[in-house]
Amino acid sequence: MSEEDDLDLSTLDDDELVQQMHDDLYDGLKDEILEGVNILLGRGWTPYDVLTKALVEGMRIVGVDFRDGILFVPEVLLAAGAMKGGMGILRPLLAETGAPKLGKMVIGTVKGDIHDIGKNLVGMMMEGAGFEVIDLGINNPVEKYLEALEEHKPDILGMSALLTTTMPYMKVVIDTLKEKGIRDDYIVLVGGAPLNEAFGEAIGADHYCRDAAVAVEIAKEAIKRRHNAA
Repeated sequence: MSEEDDLDLSTLDDDELVQQMHDDLYDGLKDEILEGVNILLGRGWTPYDVLTKALVEGMRIVGVDFRDGILFVPEVLLAAGAMKGGMGILRPLLAETGAPKLGKMVIGTVKGDIHDIGKNLVGMMMEGAGFEVIDLGINNPVEKYLEALEEHKPDILGMSALLTTTMPYMKVVIDTLKEKGIRDDYIVLVGGAPLNEAFGEAIGADHYCRDAAVAVEIAKEAIKRRHNAA
């Protein structure tokens, strides 16, 4: 019986509770996050404030420690799972209130490639940062990307590959977007273990993302620049 088990979240004031939720998110404690979200909503917090102050800020801290090598993929996946639980409660409420979203992203692993841990991590971290994420899963041919772009009209297209043999398919997708004259409608982010900056540039992507934490930072910057340009 740790003292964690004795902690009654409802006895904490708002600031302490938010602080505790950051810690619980860091530790990947899904039940505690669900409880915290419900307590804050019960106290009259808007879904958007719960999302940004408790969950997004908590995931930002996780992202920083992941980037700095203090946390590793399994721990980040646990934190992201807890975040997802909280999002499950908030998503329908946010939709009702029309809360602002940072932007929208379509993401998927390219054709011939069935690796998805990195992609899932990026999707969860992006959602954690306040983006709407449409995840196409694995093994996506160019047609599947095109359909999703047409249907969801995202700001960002994210592609992932973990094999040197599937990496070139990213260029197929980008070239097809160019042929159709829609390449500049999207911020194209690419990532995956065998990729690097030079490859991203060579195939005409906007940015290569080394890992999920970097992907979130780059996406936020790119969206900001796009809005300023508009």
